[in-house]
Amino acid sequence: MSDSHGTHAMTSDDGGVVHHFAHHFATADDEFEAAKQGMWLFLVTEVLMFGGLFVAYGIFHGLYPAMFKECHEFLNVKLGATNTVVLITSSLTMALAVSATQRGKRQRAILLLTSTFMLACCFLVIKYFEWSHKFHEGLLPGKHFTNTEIHAKKADLFFSLYFVMTGLHGFHVIVGMCLIAWLIKRTVKKELGPQYYTPTELVGFYWHFVDLVWIYLFPLLYLVN
Repeated sequence: MSDSHGTHAMTSDDGGVVHHFAHHFATADDEFEAAKQGMWLFLVTEVLMFGGLFVAYGIFHGLYPAMFKECHEFLNVKLGATNTVVLITSSLTMALAVSATQRGKRQRAILLLTSTFMLACCFLVIKYFEWSHKFHEGLLPGKHFTNTEIHAKKADLFFSLYFVMTGLHGFHVIVGMCLIAWLIKRTVKKELGPQYYTPTELVGFYWHFVDLVWIYLFPLLYLVN
């Protein structure tokens, strides 16, 4: 069986593992819509969480504009821009992976999901080098701030926000990588395809959200001026 949303059981004719929608749903359409609504609700809570940090950033930037201006110069704009390109590219490969899954192009979907995973790895590697440099320069949160090159007061506050915001985002990237690895495994096993692609589509929603958060973080932290 199949439907316009690709949520009915996968038949044995296409070589895939049979998927049956949960018994408490009347139809596969109901299951698909419930899953989407659940994901959107989850993303709303994520927006609220990051929104609180953005509000805190706005308040402190208004209180200490000169300090923010001086501190942002110690961030590597080139690395931040590179990571922006990396995540935007990964968002594209993720969207193409969803499309490939929907059209039954399994090998292409696996390749695109793997590409998305590798781009996420690239993002984290670049972030690792950025953080390592901050540790070396003493640009750390709170009482651990030991840098003597920055003369503005409350400089530790900027880097507290920097590490919390980029660290929380990095955690979401790691979660996304785990989900993408799970999709690759299920796609290889032919559990996902044109007859059932709900997990791929929902993980795609999550990954686009992670990318969108970084698009806001990059100018706020790296391009203060």
